[in-house]
Amino acid sequence: MKKVIKKISKWLFPLLIAAAILIYMYHDFDFRGTWELLRGNTNLVWLFASLIFILLSHYLRGIRWLLTLESIHYRPRTINSVLSIYVAYASNILVPRVGEISRCGVLTKYDGIPFSKSLGTLVAERIVDFLLAMLIFLVMLVCQFDKLVSFFDKTGTRSGTLSTLLHSPWFYVVIVVITALVFLIRYLFKRSKNSSVAGVKKTFDNFVEGFVSLKKIRRPWLFILYTLLIWLCYYLEFYICFYSFPFTSSLGPVAAAVIFAAINVAVIVPTPNGAGPWHFVVITLLCMYGVSEADAGSFALIVHTFQSMFVLLFGAIAWILLQLINRKHHEN
Repeated sequence: MKKVIKKISKWLFPLLIAAAILIYMYHDFDFRGTWELLRGNTNLVWLFASLIFILLSHYLRGIRWLLTLESIHYRPRTINSVLSIYVAYASNILVPRVGEISRCGVLTKYDGIPFSKSLGTLVAERIVDFLLAMLIFLVMLVCQFDKLVSFFDKTGTRSGTLSTLLHSPWFYVVIVVITALVFLIRYLFKRSKNSSVAGVKKTFDNFVEGFVSLKKIRRPWLFILYTLLIWLCYYLEFYICFYSFPFTSSLGPVAAAVIFAAINVAVIVPTPNGAGPWHFVVITLLCMYGVSEADAGSFALIVHTFQSMFVLLFGAIAWILLQLINRKHHEN
């Protein structure tokens, strides 16, 4: 019973966060205005065009994964790697962070790649993506300092929080303790002859092997290129939506870049497809660029809902294709 409650809470907690933020942002919102905007003053061509960059970013992420897997001597079928990405993003909308599990599970099922090794490569990729997201944010912070500082002031965030954390001795004590625990567990694994512990040790070693896969990539320049193209697609799938609405079409690429950079920080909060934090950042910053609160709310609601629906559709199609393609492959 406890396990069931724990699983339900993991699924329910992110939904409650998203719901709380959305209720806060839209509690007195006029949804009829959004419907009228969608019916009469929204250029749907640009919204559908944004889907091209979603599809392309997923494809690039799938073929980038092949590079890290190849570095640990695994070569899954390209179609399985790519389709697993579409399934993963759709899964994350239904249950946040479960996409990583489903993504690795696809390659375990159809290509026989150990789950722990593929998960290690995935974590390595995520760290690279996180660092790039932080770099984008820092660049925008330097280039558009006034806007982002105003955003932090308005939302109650204070730059002193990070400074306080870094000057606290307990921050470094925690780092030392965690590091010591990792080495202790590693030492115990090596010393133990117990079969069950040995099994855990093997899983841990597989994970580490996957995690350090970036050091062994044969074509690092290609990994970097794919990474940059993936993030360019992420930016374009957001920016191109500006042209769907009269009140954002003139804002320009810099405004989109600032909002995009802030979104990357906000979606660290594990909610379905960033729902809630995504809306909060987009609405707040659009208002700072002169868009009315009602229009900003409509923009966030329409764009996020539209793209999320199609990500779910892409994921469902990918799941069906995985069954059909691999069934046919095994029959042959």
